[in-house]
Amino acid sequence: MAFGWIDEQARVRRRAGLVRTLRPRPAASPLLDLASNDYLGLARHPEVTEGAARAARVWGGGSTGSRLVTGSTELHAELERELAEFCGVEAALVFSSGYAANLAAVTALAPHGSLIVSDAGNHASLIDGCRLARGTTQVVAHAEPDAVRKALSTHEGTAITVSDTVFSVDGDAAPLAALAAACREHGAGLVVDDAHGLGVLGDGGRGAPHAAGLAGADDVVVTVTLSKSLGSQGGAVLGPARVIDHLVNAARTFIFDTGLAPAAAGAALTALRLLRREPERAARARAVASELHARLTAAGLEAVRPDAAVVSVRAPSPEDAVRWAAECRGAGLAVGCFRPPSVPDGISRLRLTARADLTGEQIERAVRLIGETRP
Repeated sequence: MAFGWIDEQARVRRRAGLVRTLRPRPAASPLLDLASNDYLGLARHPEVTEGAARAARVWGGGSTGSRLVTGSTELHAELERELAEFCGVEAALVFSSGYAANLAAVTALAPHGSLIVSDAGNHASLIDGCRLARGTTQVVAHAEPDAVRKALSTHEGTAITVSDTVFSVDGDAAPLAALAAACREHGAGLVVDDAHGLGVLGDGGRGAPHAAGLAGADDVVVTVTLSKSLGSQGGAVLGPARVIDHLVNAARTFIFDTGLAPAAAGAALTALRLLRREPERAARARAVASELHARLTAAGLEAVRPDAAVVSVRAPSPEDAVRWAAECRGAGLAVGCFRPPSVPDGISRLRLTARADLTGEQIERAVRLIGETRP
């Protein structure tokens, strides 16, 4: 029977406690949200939502085509200019998602015969980029510059190292300066995904590469998402102008994908301008993460110290993690639940996201509910 094998896969998932389900949320949820990636609390900010609405009224509900046909508007160009200026790079290119941006950067910068050195903790989008690229991938130990250096020393020719700047599971930061040094010793490029750094790290939220002194470097390419700190949708690749020009001509997820919807571009541009006006939001998100970690560990929970806005709390098993998250939800708190195969080390977790707009009372309530529902 066609697709009959799916039934056995479903049984395996159920036995392992790994079934995933969609849970549509209402427009106005009563839950205290520590599950979304709205780090700066901008997704529902009235200026941002008006920016989206205004863009839709002016440019229409969709971009109408690929970026190279009809999908590039003056609004897209404006967003790209301001993103590049904010992050301190020569140029930027906007994509329909952060996932598409990562696929573009990795595949277009790793031609046949090249080597891709990939951190073991990288996001699925970077992993898929490695799988689709024509180069050869070597996976190295998590956040180990010496492992990168060793891998690069085995290859002569074009090479890139690929890493998240802040890893989405535990919220730990990559040693960017050391990674860049290892790459430079071997003439390799560095491609980093700053999805969880933009808006949180660096001067006024300019991102982890900016904080590491790598902004504008001619051997560093940065990808970002517009769907986290900027509260919108979409992604972008930032870097040297010649790299961006190359992507326009070689990146399949740019050439053949419909352009980002104007409403999303308008929301992201408004959020970016709001962040420039209120840079303290970045520091506040980090402070909330630190307070969450301190209170959780004081309550006897095993929480990983955050380097940005993600706080990870270990769970005894996948089943316990699922039940724990469900009981938190039942008590009025939404938290993320990460378990295999989404976690590279096989350890299940609750994943909390610190938001700049959380109050002290909300932080205290969240920690109390997590402690009361622990397995």
